[in-house]
Parts: sequence; structure tokens; C-alpha cells
Amino acid sequence: MSLRGRGVEIKSPEQLRVMRKAGLLTGQALEAVRAAVKPGVTTLELDAIAEDTIRSGGGIPSFKGYSHPPFPATICASVNDEIVHGIPNERVLVAGDIVSIDCGAIVEGWHGDSATTVAVGGESAVGADVRELLRVTEESLWAGIAALRLGGRVTDVSAAVEGYVRGQAHPTGGSWGILEDFTGHGIGSELHMDPNVPNYGRAGRGPKIERGMALAIEPMVTLGSHRWKTYDDEWTIASQDGSWAAHFEHTVAMTAGGAWVMTALDGGEARLAELGVPFGGLS
Repeated sequence: MSLRGRGVEIKSPEQLRVMRKAGLLTGQALEAVRAAVKPGVTTLELDAIAEDTIRSGGGIPSFKGYSHPPFPATICASVNDEIVHGIPNERVLVAGDIVSIDCGAIVEGWHGDSATTVAVGGESAVGADVRELLRVTEESLWAGIAALRLGGRVTDVSAAVEGYVRGQAHPTGGSWGILEDFTGHGIGSELHMDPNVPNYGRAGRGPKIERGMALAIEPMVTLGSHRWKTYDDEWTIASQDGSWAAHFEHTVAMTAGGAWVMTALDGGEARLAELGVPFGGLS
């Protein structure tokens, strides 16, 4: 492991293989939580499922006890107009809600970080505008991943995310809100590291993309304003105008062969093939 230019951590292939274990475990925890999302379940129950999955797999939750004040749970569970960092509680989900689940796991000192947004009761339970919010946000994540190239720059990802979102018609004729103050980040031996990965901006800026870099790419998009507020719990971030929000995230490493989506169960191979992007998984 080495640090180059602005403190960006560069991993060896062997270190990336260990980091993949953390990514897989994170992905498995999210899959278990997604399967459990239904009307009548509480976000605290979802948190217990994620923690059990991570600990049973030999990992440690990345978020629990993180920062100050210490985050009290394994997942962030953000409902409807809540954007990110929601604290799981006794809130009962109902059909037509959406819940954004952010999860991280540590294995042998290495982190994985991923997020997804789920419609409670299935996508038929939410309106067309919310379905489009989920689609656009998830597709913008993959647009950002597809922009990664060895020798490129970090803000190539930023420009691709923003370009995809801005290029999609808003379902009610308004404008999409792209969160500017919350960004993706480097990841590896720590959860949050250099460089920041904004979800907007011009391409061709920031650190050069090198083999051994790993980034957590995580667009957060609302149906309305990008402005936000913080709850009294000092963690939960919600849209200032009450518009609903979605959040999708993957941890992606760069190898000599291309992008390796470490928190996708198949490493991202199938989706990258659809996008015509080289898959860089290591055996």
C-alpha cells in the first residue's frame, strides 16, 4: 500500500483481493436487507439483519460507532425525503415508502461501502415520478462507473453522473436536485479517504485514475431542490423542500484490466459488459 499525490491510497493486487471480501460482504448484507423490505417492517429490524449478515460473515460493521457523535447502527436507513445518514429506529415502513439503505463492512482491515434505494411494496406501489427517480439515480451511478479510465481524472466520474441526470427528463417538468455537499470518496484501509468524488462538475480535474485506486461512487438525487437540512439527531439529512430522494453507491477499484465493482456480487461484470466497459476483476 502506498500514498500518492494528495494522499490517495494505492492498493496492491493482493490488497484489492482482500478488499473484495469486504465488498462482497457489504453486497450480501444489502441483498439480505433488500429482500426483507416490506410493509410492516421497521428500519431497526433491517439494521439487525445487516449486522447479523456482516458479523456472521466474519466482518465488522463500518458505520457502527463511526465519527462524532458516534453513529449508533450498522446501516443508514433514510425514508422518503430523507437523503442520507438516517438512523434506524422503530419507524414502520408502509407500502409506497422508499428507503435508502447505506451499508459498510470491514474485513481484515479493509472497507466496502454500498447503497441502494428500495420501493416498499415493490415499484408498483410508488408513483411514476418516484420510479423515475430511482431509475435515474441508479443509472447515473453506472454512468459514473463507466467513465473510469486509467489515466483519466476523478471528475470524469463527476461529469458523467451529472450529465446523465441532467439529460433525463424530469417526470413533473421540474429539475433534478443533485446533492453538492455530500460526495463519493476514496476508500480502502479507512472508510472515507481522499479523493472526494463530487456528483457534479467538469471532467478532467482532480487526481489521475491509477491502478490500485478505489473509489466509493454515490449519487444522491432528489425530485426537487438540492438544498438540505439536518435533523436534531445530528445525522439524518433530509431535503429542505420535502422532495423525495434516492441514493445508490458502489465501491469500485481500478486494476490493469479495468473497473472492478467490489460491492456488486458479480463484480459488476454483467453491467459493465452492457455498457461496453472493460471488467477488471482479479482471480
